[in-house]
Amino acid sequence: MSRSITVFLVSTGLGATGVMAQDGGLIELDPISVEAQDTTDDGGNSIAIDSETLAQQNPSDLQDLFKSEPTISVGSSIPASQKLYVNGVEETNLSVTIDGNRQNNKIFHHNATTLIDPALLKAVRVEPGVASADAGPGALAGSIAYETKDVDDLLATDLNFGGSVKQEYDSNGDVFTTSTSLYGRSGAFEYLGFFKYADGGTREDGDNQDIIGSGTGLVSGLGKVAYQGETGDRFELSYERVIDDELRPYRANIGQVFGGRPVPLTRNYDLDRQNLVFTYTDETPTGWWDPKISLGYSVTDLDIVEPDQRTLGTTESINAVIQNRFPVRTGSVTAGVDFFSDTAELDYQEFATPANNEAGREKADNIGVFVQARLEPTDLTRLSFGARADLNEFEGVDGSRTSRSGLSGNISGEYDLTNQITVSAGASHIWGGVALAENFIINPTWTYPAEGITPVTSNNIFAAVDAAFGSWNLDGKIFRTDLNNARIPDNRGSAALTTNLRSEGFELGVGYRWQSGFLRVGYANIDTSINGTTSDSDTGRYLTTPIGEILSIALVQSFDNHGIRIGADAQIVLEETDTFNPDTDLAGPALPSYEVLNAFVEYRPKARENLTLRAEINNIFDETYASRATYGQEFSNVTPLNEPGRSFVLSAEFTF
Repeated sequence: MSRSITVFLVSTGLGATGVMAQDGGLIELDPISVEAQDTTDDGGNSIAIDSETLAQQNPSDLQDLFKSEPTISVGSSIPASQKLYVNGVEETNLSVTIDGNRQNNKIFHHNATTLIDPALLKAVRVEPGVASADAGPGALAGSIAYETKDVDDLLATDLNFGGSVKQEYDSNGDVFTTSTSLYGRSGAFEYLGFFKYADGGTREDGDNQDIIGSGTGLVSGLGKVAYQGETGDRFELSYERVIDDELRPYRANIGQVFGGRPVPLTRNYDLDRQNLVFTYTDETPTGWWDPKISLGYSVTDLDIVEPDQRTLGTTESINAVIQNRFPVRTGSVTAGVDFFSDTAELDYQEFATPANNEAGREKADNIGVFVQARLEPTDLTRLSFGARADLNEFEGVDGSRTSRSGLSGNISGEYDLTNQITVSAGASHIWGGVALAENFIINPTWTYPAEGITPVTSNNIFAAVDAAFGSWNLDGKIFRTDLNNARIPDNRGSAALTTNLRSEGFELGVGYRWQSGFLRVGYANIDTSINGTTSDSDTGRYLTTPIGEILSIALVQSFDNHGIRIGADAQIVLEETDTFNPDTDLAGPALPSYEVLNAFVEYRPKARENLTLRAEINNIFDETYASRATYGQEFSNVTPLNEPGRSFVLSAEFTF
């Protein structure tokens, strides 16, 4: 966020509002506006998706949101079961926040980890691998920060009221989506309300085969109220909610499993995620006073009802952060304290056999203190380094408690070799405490070792180079993440099982930008292993999945004089032969290659610039494929969930 600071030049440096003339008089100068960037861009290791990119992509789910980032993969064609992987590592090993509010969403391995509607977002920031200490506890493999829209993002400064209405139609599945918003200002108060409803039938893959359980039944909303006084004190209350209630495959991230116990093709999944957060900031900080205080509550409920049983899982987090950003001569230092209390609870009922009704809960509390310095010691150098200490208390389903503490540290930096070439590198060691088990495998008969479960730790490194030559930009990065003692409990066996994960790889990119458009090509090659063995999507639940080589291409051209913007993007995923089947302890089948091309045209009439018309063709060549990060492609008895075939999307948005 940019902050405009008024500065006056003074001869003494002590705060006079002018410069001293030769005769000793004071000459008053016009104020100079300096843009001081309140940024957490740490050592060149971040991925930022801003509001302009979101508007250009018009994403409907996580796959659309990250489709131009080759190091970020999303599995499953159904939003309610999509899982996100950063540098090959599943997001539950990252610190994930929405408007600064911690998310605790590891509820069921067949479901999405963080179900989010991109229509609510104004920005996303990802720190892969090496994350800053103020990104929060548990940033074992980095951090993801989602930020929802504010009034200032939607309403011009000279207006007090506005809104929008948007209607969208997707031909594949006859999906109709309606969204509306109202927002405004009244004196020092701001308010915003957004509501979206999407409904549609079963979608088809490229072979015109039904994708089991792919109907659309989504409701999402966002509400905000804020007050900002003349002194700059800002108080904001935000509430965001996403509900997906629809028939899904019996195992929501799998098309079908052949063999084993007989199950119906589908069952109803009612997934409900809520996010409530109160935030205080000072928008006109002075001296060493630049605080941020947030208090949040997040909860995800999953209710699965079958003819003979009901399973209800709930994960929730109560958390808070108190921090202050201190300006220093060469940058800033952020210091503070944070807290969370997370629970994972399962309520299982067999209607015909009450004796089989079970419930279990795990709980983790954590208090952390942190400091992160972001400095520019020379004109050519930028450094970021920090540390945090965490005290973690874990409570098992049997009521046993263990307390552990640990230290984490990070350092990264950039150096400008020339005016065109910048090199960067970073490393971190993270202590993550004890992770909660997934709700749906919690077993109330579990016992825990007297010494407690071994805490998870990680080590991350990266090195990168970025070169800019006129309109051209070239970049490359190598990276590695090692997770040690990552928890993998067994619902029928031990609650204390752990394993080790390694993810390593590299990415390359080239971009060309001109006045009215850009072309960007990215390539990533990612290998992951578990205890030294090539990873698979089953053993890697909540850890990783095979990724391999991914090439992404994005092209956008604007014709501003005509109010037209056109674009296309492609994802080319190469065959992956390094696979493993844990059922046979042998290499699994090769994961097939695929190529997907999408295109759009957007028109904003000059006579009605508050009207936006858009047409998209997705999967133009009607490719039949499963996303590389989708579960089960290594197993002969699994039919993975395919992606939708060709679809035509039409939308119209009117703002007022």
